[in-house]
Amino acid sequence: MNNPGYPPLQLSWLVWGLGALFYVIAFFQRVAPAVLTTELMSDFALTATTLGNLSAFYFYSYVAMQVPTGLLADHWGPRRLLTLGAAVAGLGTLMFGMAPDALWANAGRLLIGGSVAVAFVSMLKLASHWMPPRQFALASGLALFCGIIGAVFAGVPLRLLVDAFGWRPVMIVTAVITFTIGIIIWLLVRDDPIDKGYLSHAADIDNEGISASGNAMAGIKEVLSYRNTWLLYLIPGGVAGSAITFAGLWGVPFLASHYGMQKTAAAAVCSTLLISWAVGGPVFGWLSDHLGHRKPLYALGCVILLCGWSIILLAPELPIPLLVSLLIVVGFASGNMIIGFAYAKESVPAYLSGTVSGVINMGVMMGPMLLQPAVGWMLDRAWDGDTMDGVRIYSLEAYRDGFLLMLAWLALAMLLVLFTRETDCNQFK
Repeated sequence: MNNPGYPPLQLSWLVWGLGALFYVIAFFQRVAPAVLTTELMSDFALTATTLGNLSAFYFYSYVAMQVPTGLLADHWGPRRLLTLGAAVAGLGTLMFGMAPDALWANAGRLLIGGSVAVAFVSMLKLASHWMPPRQFALASGLALFCGIIGAVFAGVPLRLLVDAFGWRPVMIVTAVITFTIGIIIWLLVRDDPIDKGYLSHAADIDNEGISASGNAMAGIKEVLSYRNTWLLYLIPGGVAGSAITFAGLWGVPFLASHYGMQKTAAAAVCSTLLISWAVGGPVFGWLSDHLGHRKPLYALGCVILLCGWSIILLAPELPIPLLVSLLIVVGFASGNMIIGFAYAKESVPAYLSGTVSGVINMGVMMGPMLLQPAVGWMLDRAWDGDTMDGVRIYSLEAYRDGFLLMLAWLALAMLLVLFTRETDCNQFK
């Protein structure tokens, strides 16, 4: 029987795209609390700190799962990871939607975060096996694009659905959709083109199905032995953390309180940031591949982010068109974080691609995991006692104090990227 060669791109994108479908759900769940702040604070009697923690429970388990996910992606395979992840995510969503109190809601968010944590790394693993190497950064950028589609659905569409049906029924339907996606992935996705009779694009596969990855714990130790891994772990927390802390939780109440926006309009503004982020990811990935360098674009994005967020968060009340324009700029520039995945993959041996992707994605999620509750804590510290319908109202000064934490991390990210070692888009040998 003749070997058919590498898989057709249509098949490769289909397999990758089914993983991306689960990532849509992952990002939807990540930012959904942004438009549910009033309902959650009212139903569960939450303060800013406890609301920040409720949202961050997603990130606690998400971050904890990143290294195990990378190892499992290398040693167990993305198909089983994605299927199991969808099943557990559906269960967690049911638990969250039916929660009688904050304890059960936190537990539901914890299950959701830990289970959807497998999505992004599994997508990168599928891309490294099913796609030509030069398309890896583009696939990474499109992964972010797909995720942010989920975030956009968690903006105005979710707000309208919640207004029409209530937040609990919407979450229950979301659980059903998640279970369905898991079934489809199990039926159609395969870990490697070899399983379909094609040649693999992965450098760590000998095209007879033998992996060169070796011992799992040794893989972690080896990944952490490279300086770039540590730097690229710390940098994206400031980039993604700022975007998700604002658009994924505190942006809607901030815009509603201090720009007088209706919740739907505020959600639309935050979605605008996320849409521009979705566009920025593939553009930065393509440009980086096209130019043959990682470091300059990564650094440029960090400079733009620090300047843009400083104006948005510290300047007096901005005209709405200028505010939206700046949010589009910082959203687009946030797409630079996607460079970090290709950068990290090229900084270690190819057989560690899943492990290093898990480490870097853990760094990405450390940002919102720490910043969302930290900003909430700063808000509660500065709260002057004002409430509306039993929900706390926070001053502009309180928001600015909290948002300063975002700017500090961005400043650190801008500094650290200067110390990374350029790979020139060449895989480590």
